[in-house]
Amino acid sequence: MSATPLRYNNYSQNLTKQFGVRLQKLSIDAGFSCPNRDGTIGTGGCTFCNNDAFNPSYCTPQKSVTQQIQEGKSFHQFRYKRASKYLAYFQAYSNTYAPIEKLKSLYEEALSDIDVVGLVIGTRCDCLDEEKLNYLAELSKSYYIVLEIGVESCYNDTLKLINRGHTFEDAEFWIKKAADLGIKVGVHLIFGMPDDTREKMLAQVQKINQLPIYSIKFHQLQIIKGTKMEQQFLENDPNFKPLFFELDDYLDFVVDFIEQLRPDIIIERIAGEVPPRFQVGPVWGGIRNDQIMVQFEKRLAERETFQGRTFFKKA
Repeated sequence: MSATPLRYNNYSQNLTKQFGVRLQKLSIDAGFSCPNRDGTIGTGGCTFCNNDAFNPSYCTPQKSVTQQIQEGKSFHQFRYKRASKYLAYFQAYSNTYAPIEKLKSLYEEALSDIDVVGLVIGTRCDCLDEEKLNYLAELSKSYYIVLEIGVESCYNDTLKLINRGHTFEDAEFWIKKAADLGIKVGVHLIFGMPDDTREKMLAQVQKINQLPIYSIKFHQLQIIKGTKMEQQFLENDPNFKPLFFELDDYLDFVVDFIEQLRPDIIIERIAGEVPPRFQVGPVWGGIRNDQIMVQFEKRLAERETFQGRTFFKKA
């Protein structure tokens, strides 16, 4: 009996189709910093950010890339027994924020593992230049390379409120530069930012559709310990006006969003997940991402809709 076709462009399904096997990401903390923390463009970082909340236990910059990969493989072989090939995910902070020679050393150490078929590199648009992009474009000829750029919001007033340190136009410029060189570009978008409204958030899809991107990750705003947002939330800061979703409402909003989303854009995730010990603000009862995805797919079926349904009408 054949599987029910998915109603959205699914990341895992795309990778399995391309490689013939299940791929698993291995997170790596290579000890990068961020220009929004070290004073280069700002201090304190983005108000929502605490990278410790996203790092698996085996990820510490005191370990070599090779050691983190080996420990990550052991971890995932226990948890996901079907995984046989891997993507090295340079995740913590800004993973192009270093001289090109250091980047080459770190990336190529990861790719030297026989089971690693590519890299996913999380970074900011202000940590890119043409030399780095040319190098990644060359790597892309032999390996699966995705450059993940945090956009977070398409509104400059919101980016200023969260101390992002760059504009949407900055992100747009470097996304286009990378894509022009043949690099797969993924972007992050956070729903529920301070001063967001449902209408504002939904309107962003038109800007996203115009970007030459390969994939997208959606996150609901979460209040994480050790962040500026935690202080604003606990102190009832009158200037801090986030939009907190209940899970049911969030699922409906994401369905509304992807109905307008360009159908070729791969959806990697629709929500963020952090360990309960880091959570401060409203939570969804400890539901895991895989369970959220099941509910999301069910909601699409209930509404008899799919990614790009109204995009086609507008086109």
